[in-house]
Amino acid sequence: MEERDTNRPASESSASAPSSTPASSGSYNSSGPSSSSGAPRHYDRGGDRGGDRGGRGEGGKKKFFRKKVCFFCTKKIKEIDYKNVELLRRFITEHGKILPRRITGTCAKHQRLLSTEINRARIVALLPFTDR
Repeated sequence: MEERDTNRPASESSASAPSSTPASSGSYNSSGPSSSSGAPRHYDRGGDRGGDRGGRGEGGKKKFFRKKVCFFCTKKIKEIDYKNVELLRRFITEHGKILPRRITGTCAKHQRLLSTEINRARIVALLPFTDR
């Protein structure tokens, strides 16, 4: 019977002795399929992820951002009328979609009124539902 050195760990003593198990190819280690730090692996799913989402333009300079203010509040327009087609056309796309608040800068109150008046103008056929 072979004596084992008590000062060395069991893994070192068994590594020097011939073993009946085949040598590991390194495909799986003791920590499993995740990396050695324990964090899960993140695989690239494709697509362009390095786009212009950082908020900085050319050369790392910040782009000038101007706070959008409500058109109806600044002009002190009390009522939005569905018959005023020229005013309503400013707030729809060329395809006929209503522009969102983050694009136009209108406040929530006027955006609600604007959408109802645009829909009324569509029903009376003053504005198109679509571009076709």
